[in-house]
Amino acid sequence: MRTDLCERLGTEFPLFAFSHCRDVVAAVTNAGGFGVLGAVAYSPERLDAELSWIDEQVGGRPYGVDVLVPGRLDASALDRRAHLLDHVPDRHRDFVTHLMSKYGVRAPARPLTPVADEFGRRMTATGASGLIDVALKHPIGLIASALGPPPPEMVSAARQAGVTVAALAGTVEHARRQVTAGVDLIVAQGTEAGGHTGEISTMVLVPQVVDAVAPVPVLAAGGIASGRQMAAAMALGAQGVWCGSVWLTTEEAETAPAVKRKLLAASSLDTVRSTSRTGKPARQLKSAWTEEWDSGQESPGALGMPLQMLVAEGAMARIGAAAERGEPGALELVNYYVGQVVGQLDQVKPARQVVYDIISEYADAVERLARLSE
Repeated sequence: MRTDLCERLGTEFPLFAFSHCRDVVAAVTNAGGFGVLGAVAYSPERLDAELSWIDEQVGGRPYGVDVLVPGRLDASALDRRAHLLDHVPDRHRDFVTHLMSKYGVRAPARPLTPVADEFGRRMTATGASGLIDVALKHPIGLIASALGPPPPEMVSAARQAGVTVAALAGTVEHARRQVTAGVDLIVAQGTEAGGHTGEISTMVLVPQVVDAVAPVPVLAAGGIASGRQMAAAMALGAQGVWCGSVWLTTEEAETAPAVKRKLLAASSLDTVRSTSRTGKPARQLKSAWTEEWDSGQESPGALGMPLQMLVAEGAMARIGAAAERGEPGALELVNYYVGQVVGQLDQVKPARQVVYDIISEYADAVERLARLSE
C-alpha cells in the first residue's frame, strides 16, 4: 500500500497521526505511520525540547509538525500595542466564575496571566513564526497549517528546508485557496472530525477535493479510526488518511484519566460542534460546558479566536484538576476535542497496536473488495 505520498515522505504506511502528545507521535512513527505533533500548546523553547526528544526516539524516521494559524482572528489579536487579556470582557470572566460556582468546582479563581496572552498570540502569523522556525531546524518531513492558508513565509521557509507543506480544508474552495498559497498536500477534513471542522461530511468532501486539486495529493480526515474506513478513504481517491481522535484513548496519550473515561463511554451521538472552547466551531464531547455556553440563558456568547481560547483553556485547566479529584460538577463540565468516531473507541491500546490493527483491517477490506470483482 505504498502510495506516491509514502515514497515522497519516506513512510511505510500512509497513516498520519495528529496528536498533541510526543509519545503518540513517536510510537506511531516507529510503527510505520507518520506522527504529526500539534505545536500550538508549546512555547518555541518547549517545542524545541519536544522535537529533540522525538528525534532521539524515531531514529531518522519521518514525522511532522502542525501549527495553528487561523485565516481570520479577532482584530485585537493583531494589535501588538495591547495585551489580548485587556480585550476579554468582564461579563465573560464573570460567566466562568458563575459556572464554577453553579457546578461546585472547588478550584480557586485565577486571573488570566501574561502566559495566556503569549499562548493566544501564537495563533497569529507573527506569533506562529517562532514555532515554525523551531520546527524547521529539526529533521521533520512535513509542516501543516491547521486553519487557513499557510503564511507565505512558512511556505518559503519550508521550501528552502525541503519540507512538505500540508494544510487542512473543509470545503473545495478552501482546498483551492490552499493550493494557490503553495501547499503540497491537502488534508480534506469532514465534519465528523474532532477539533475545527466545517459542515461537509468526509464521504462527500474527499472525492470533490481530490478532483478539484489534482494532481496535488489529498489525505482524508474525519470519521477514520479503522482499516475499513481507511480503505473507503483510499477508494475515494485519497493517498492516505489523517487521524486524530483514535489516539486519544491509547496508552501513550496524555489525555486526562477523567476525560479518557468519558471518551471510552461516549457514543457517536455525544459530540457537538461548538464555539465554546476556541471561538470557532470545533467538534468536542458534549458536556455542561458546551450546553451552558451554547444555549444557556445566562451565556454571554463565545468570543472570537483567540480570546475565547484564553477564557476557556484557563477554566478547563481548573475544571480538569477538579474532575481528577472526582468532583461531580467538574465531571459534568469537563470535555475535550473528539470526532464522531468516539463511539468506536471502547478500549485502551498501545498506539503501535492501533497502527497494526488499522493496517491489518485495511488489508482484509481490500482483499474482500477484490474478491467481489472476480
